Amino acid sequence: MIKNNHNPGNAPGIGAKRVPVHFEFVDPKATTVCIAGTFNDWQPEAKTLHSSGAGNWWKEMFLAPGTYEYCLVVDGKWMTDPHARESVPNPFGGRNSILRVATSPEAAHLADAENIPLKNDRFSESITGDHLIAGENPPGQNANNQNYEQRSTSS
Repeated sequence: MIKNNHNPGNAPGIGAKRVPVHFEFVDPKATTVCIAGTFNDWQPEAKTLHSSGAGNWWKEMFLAPGTYEYCLVVDGKWMTDPHARESVPNPFGGRNSILRVATSPEAAHLADAENIPLKNDRFSESITGDHLIAGENPPGQNANNQNYEQRSTSS
């Protein structure tokens, strides 16, 4: 059994506004899929996913904003969620998926945008901070890489 009874320090408190969270999983051979984590005291039978046919499984839960650890339990086998962006080691030698629930959809989109790595096409390295979009020229340089001065025209 892969689980971690550790409840992260910023896990939600009682009374916080709950946000809808949609889980999806695909496994054509699965007969039961459950989810267990810090949000349900690691009890997989408490959160069984629904089958929509052809191996597609889903579950919608309402969770308070915060950070949760969880695993999918597919036919009794504990595993990380293949759609999770993050995971952490657990004390049983496996990994737990991480779910971060934002206070609103807007906050979730902002958090997603902040975590997107930017690529510098010329060197294929991730970059952060101020950057140029491919095809743009640095200020003071035209498309032929010639320097120029910006001049204001006033009548």
